[in-house]
Amino acid sequence: MESKQSLPNSTATLILGICSLVFGCLFVGLILGIIGLAISGKSKRLYLQNPNGYDGYGALKAGRVTSTIGIIFGSLSLLYYIIVVVIIGAASLPWLEFLDL
Repeated sequence: MESKQSLPNSTATLILGICSLVFGCLFVGLILGIIGLAISGKSKRLYLQNPNGYDGYGALKAGRVTSTIGIIFGSLSLLYYIIVVVIIGAASLPWLEFLDL
């Protein structure tokens, strides 16, 4: 029985994916999710070339899924913050006319 190598960056992808979920409400979650997906590409290609030679594909797949969900959460929160700034900016326009600024 041959020993299987661990997939490179599978643990890092999983950690970045989990951190992107934890920090999903902040802009950091979006960045961590993108980094997690970016570093998982090479490992996925290695596994698909030789599936019997590597171990840890489950962690890689879970990391990719959590990174994707973290990117979605980060994008939605960024969109929310942009909408809030636009609404607050639009609401402050009548006050500027009232104060004669």
